[in-house]
Amino acid sequence: MKRGRKTNEANSSSSEDTTEKESKRHKVAEKKTTVVQSPDWANLLQDIILQVFQYLPLLDRAHASQVCRSWNQVFHMPDLWRCFEFELNQPATSNLRTTHPELIKQIIKRHSNHLQYVSFKVVDSSKESAEAACDILSQLVNCSLKTLGLISTARPSFMDLPKSHFISALTVVFVNSKSLSSLKIDDTPVDDPSLKVLVANNSDTLKLLKMSSCPHVSPAGILCVADQCHGLRELALNYHLLSDELLLALSSEKHVRLEHLRIDVVSENPGQTQFHTIQKSSWDAFIKHSPKVNLVMYFFLYEEEFDPFFRYETPVTHLYFGRSVSKDVLGRVGMTCPRLVELVVCANGLRPLDEELICIAERCKFLSAVGLGECEVSCSAFVEFVKMCGGRLSQLSIMEEVLIPDQKYSLEQIHWEVSKHLGRVWFPDMMPTW
Repeated sequence: MKRGRKTNEANSSSSEDTTEKESKRHKVAEKKTTVVQSPDWANLLQDIILQVFQYLPLLDRAHASQVCRSWNQVFHMPDLWRCFEFELNQPATSNLRTTHPELIKQIIKRHSNHLQYVSFKVVDSSKESAEAACDILSQLVNCSLKTLGLISTARPSFMDLPKSHFISALTVVFVNSKSLSSLKIDDTPVDDPSLKVLVANNSDTLKLLKMSSCPHVSPAGILCVADQCHGLRELALNYHLLSDELLLALSSEKHVRLEHLRIDVVSENPGQTQFHTIQKSSWDAFIKHSPKVNLVMYFFLYEEEFDPFFRYETPVTHLYFGRSVSKDVLGRVGMTCPRLVELVVCANGLRPLDEELICIAERCKFLSAVGLGECEVSCSAFVEFVKMCGGRLSQLSIMEEVLIPDQKYSLEQIHWEVSKHLGRVWFPDMMPTW
């Protein structure tokens, strides 16, 4: 009995071993006969296709969306439509690129609620292109924009529209977005009532407001924004909107520290614009509250209009003169702008700026960028200026015609001397010959 049982067990064990060997043999055979197939591009993970699409220009992306149903689905995913720039012009009068009308219809129909970062670039000066931008704006009733930019590369554009038409379209966005953080509306007919709508719906989120050359906005309108939008960190406007009350509102305890303030001081007709003076106490309060603010001022004035400016200490950090400025004004800059970081002078005339540059070097201890256009400076004074500023002059753009050779330095010698004090190779800029 025992011998029979052992024989049966042995036979059973042998059978199991045979079965196991056969199974392994079949698996090996299957591996050998497996054919390596090419990947199915239509079934690639959507997030991989999405990443590829994000690097493609819009037209290429649209062509790629026609490859298959899966790729077309990715083409319409919300992530691809959060950021969009509408380029508008009239094909009949311009060869510049424009966003196709059919694509605009698709975006409004399928993606208006996905848009968050939007700009409208009117690349010609036609009223029709500006109207098209307003028509799109007025249809964004389901949007929740975070940034909006209205850009005119050629004037007048938006300013040619009926004010009521523009305000009506812009108000649609102000009312429906509720979370605008950045708004750029230069050269538009925006007005005080529309700013109140903006504040009523977006006061907790607005951080950047850029609205230079908006003639229908008053100092009271911009003051309303400063009083209510306590998170505002960047502001750009024309000088006529700047007031002591505005600076004090930006300096209140409830307001965050401003990081960037740009002021455009513009005069179109000499002698016809009266410029007011900001009190020193207002500037002091502003700088005490926001000590690290970049205060940028662009001056496009005629010489006789500079009288209200630089009469006492002004906390400007970046100063640009777009028209000719007198020696007297530049001398006052050196005496009243100790925070100056960058200075650009477009033109001065034929009187050398030797003393003025030396004064600026002595008193503006943070100056790191200088550009001089149609001015005159003796080579000796220029070398002394660079020597006083030293290596902190990271940008130094001077036309060769500005430098006047003297007994100490010729034009051939000056670049060696300036390079030595800068700690790097430097040459004056050359006027193009064409």
